[in-house]
Amino acid sequence: MQDSEEDLSLGDVFTEPPRPPTPPPTFATYTRNTFPDLKIRLVGSHPLWAHHLWNAALAFASYIDSNPEIARNRCVLELGAGGGLPGLVAAQNGAKKVVLTDYPEAALIDNLDFNTRQNLSPDEQDHVETQGYIWGHSVDNIMRALPKDALTGFHLIILSDLIFNHSQHDALLKSCDMCLTSRSASGDASTTPCVLVFYSHHRPHLADRDLEFFCKAQAAGWVCEEIVTHKYSPMFPEDPGEEEVRATVHGWRMTRRDIGDFPHSILI
Repeated sequence: MQDSEEDLSLGDVFTEPPRPPTPPPTFATYTRNTFPDLKIRLVGSHPLWAHHLWNAALAFASYIDSNPEIARNRCVLELGAGGGLPGLVAAQNGAKKVVLTDYPEAALIDNLDFNTRQNLSPDEQDHVETQGYIWGHSVDNIMRALPKDALTGFHLIILSDLIFNHSQHDALLKSCDMCLTSRSASGDASTTPCVLVFYSHHRPHLADRDLEFFCKAQAAGWVCEEIVTHKYSPMFPEDPGEEEVRATVHGWRMTRRDIGDFPHSILI
């Protein structure tokens, strides 16, 4: 619309009011016992909700810290990383390679780079790469980030508070299918390649729509199992809907049916 107005020389007639300045970045801290705390910078405001450190990311980070074998010596991909907390924790727990991705916008990717530099040692940073990526699109650039001695895919894919975006379920599943390796490098059942999906029902009346993600996954040949539930303070106390539902984080594991799943349920 703006281009059309310029072509018609109407800019002086229909002058837009000044846009409010972008809010400054904020910081949130992930407190832990085994490693130093992580201070995560969040963009000041963003329509993709990257300006919040979601409860699901905190639960995800805690789960990786408590189960470091899911990251150690493995290749890890995080989709829709936001501040990148789970992926950074995977790097600190010895991941061979971590690729942090988010929508290809400079503010988002620059912020991931900042958090990597500020929270990881130089050696850990060498194992981390950031990329812009749109779900469901070609994964060629992502796959090129894998180490040369790695299998043809990632051992762990992180989806942290993404399935509330119902229109993107198919695209997320497509990306996971293209990126997850088909087998474990060690043959150890405890490190079966998997997608971990952590989320909260931010809109309780749409919880069924959130869970359609797993129905679609099962129909596509994934084995889906809930492994984590943990209650936090609600992100937005004033929001409508049952508070306990909005405050609870659920974590699911998805594995390919052809390589089986394994029991590893946990309540934190």
